Order: sequence, then C-alpha cells, then structure tokens
Amino acid sequence: MERRIPDENELFDLAELFKVFGDSTRIRILYALYDEEHSVSDIADALSMTQSAVSHQLKILRQAKLVGARREGKQIFYGLADEHVHTIIQVGREHIEEE
Repeated sequence: MERRIPDENELFDLAELFKVFGDSTRIRILYALYDEEHSVSDIADALSMTQSAVSHQLKILRQAKLVGARREGKQIFYGLADEHVHTIIQVGREHIEEE
C-alpha cells in the first residue's frame, strides 16, 4: 500500500463532511446556490420551504464550511463557500450519471 492513510482525526472530519452531503434538503440548497448568491427568503421561495427550515440547514452548511454569507445592509446573502464545493457537486453528479 503506497498511499498513506490519513490519521483518525482527518478521517473523522472527512466522514462528517460527507454526512452533510447525505441530506437531500441540503443538496437542494447547495444547488440553489450553485450559480449565485441568494437570501434566505429567496431560497425558501424557490424550494417551497419555510425560512426557518432553510435557516436551520444553512447553519449546518456554514458550520461545514460549504456555504458562506455576505451582509448587504440588513440583508444577508448566502453562496457556496468556494470552488471546491462546486467541484464536489459537479463530480458527484458526473459519478451518478455514469452508466
């Protein structure tokens, strides 16, 4: 075995990251944010969810460093944290679309 297996802490963190992707509601939110930032109310309207439910899921996504927030006056806009998140979603879709 040539590749070094990461230590337990790193493996735990990776497993926790993948757990966040294990919820279809969070995946829907990530897709809503794939191309541009949106407010909680915009996301809630687009996904037919309550603002409270969206806020709860955004908190989890922010804690996992998958989503970032930007304040503009009183409004907060959410977007994907970085290009890595785009890549994870894109590669995941390519994987499930393979025959």
